[in-house]
Amino acid sequence: MKTSFKMLAKTFKGLEPVLAQELTELRASDVAIERRAVSFTGDKELLYRANFCLRTAIRILVPIATFKAKDADAVYQQAKQIDWSQYMNVSTGFAIDATVYSETFRHSKYVTYRVKDAIADYWTEKIGKRPSVKLTDPDLQLNVHIANETVTLSLDSSGDSLHKRGYRVATTEAPINEVLAAGLLKLAGWNGQTDLYDPMCGSGTFLIEAALIALNIAPGVFRKGFAFEKWMDFDKALFEQIYNDDSQERPFTHHIYGSDASFYAVQQAIKNIRESGMQRYIDVHQIRIQELKDPFNSQLSKLDGFSQLSTLNSKLSPLVIINPPYGERLAQDKDVMRLYGDIGSALKHHFAGAKAWIISSNEDALKCIGLKPSKRIRVMNGELDCLFNQYELFAGDRKTWKQS
Repeated sequence: MKTSFKMLAKTFKGLEPVLAQELTELRASDVAIERRAVSFTGDKELLYRANFCLRTAIRILVPIATFKAKDADAVYQQAKQIDWSQYMNVSTGFAIDATVYSETFRHSKYVTYRVKDAIADYWTEKIGKRPSVKLTDPDLQLNVHIANETVTLSLDSSGDSLHKRGYRVATTEAPINEVLAAGLLKLAGWNGQTDLYDPMCGSGTFLIEAALIALNIAPGVFRKGFAFEKWMDFDKALFEQIYNDDSQERPFTHHIYGSDASFYAVQQAIKNIRESGMQRYIDVHQIRIQELKDPFNSQLSKLDGFSQLSTLNSKLSPLVIINPPYGERLAQDKDVMRLYGDIGSALKHHFAGAKAWIISSNEDALKCIGLKPSKRIRVMNGELDCLFNQYELFAGDRKTWKQS
């Protein structure tokens, strides 16, 4: 009989509903949205699948104890009572990280020290030996979460953040996080049933994540490993079965296009696309957005390696997705406003028939696009509070377009 247990998938603010839907599709039970996380219930197979298949999860935690505590010493006493022999032995090298949202607990590092002491003293009293802390590549990664006076101790089944897919071998300045990129694509409704174009593609994250979604290839296929592979109860045969199962993959008959003003960015994108094995489905070239002329029907199709975008006149609109600079690294405000104005001009005059989505933390710059968004979604990009706006692009006036 399979044993079910509680788990928690962490994510970015704004992506919780997308992650909840992903977990429902994996047949998780008791799916519930929480703050930057989704809780759920499942067995060991679901734990492995969650790490391997989820696109919008940062990490998967398995809570092993929840209790109330008013100070770090109380945390120590509670942690020492846990039967640690269920999860490790004295030769297990472990590491602990802590997240604290509390007025009572001021120092997260002190909390981790006290939990470390509790584990060490548990083993010292049990067999007269103590395990070692192993900060690099630990055998067991533990997480301490404190909200006010509620403490939750969890096993971290992921290890490195799940956004570290493994295909990114080259990068540009401030690339978008892979988990965020996948989440934004899902929020935009991307499912591989149209063409997609990113005119500011940077190192190609949107392009690669879009291809993986279109083909329904699990993002974990590129990873070197997961933390649960070092657990005492790791089922290697079960994980190999999940890893080798490609029955859910599907054909992709459309195409993905990217361009960037930077020659360097284009070269980095090409390296990452090749590493991911997605070069059959993605084409990238160096083009400034100000130089785009009718990209769906002429500009891209004239470039070597670009075929004509195929769905402009179909019922399914092509998708344009853009992560422009937000302004933190541009010298002057007027440069930012001009750039966003150029984006709006390109969208209005050369992308009629498409749906465009733009993410930015610069709301003043977004106004310079000069188009009214049909949807606005609040998301976080790192520490930046951002808007993810949809623009339905049409030729002529809006009233005529809506009646067509």
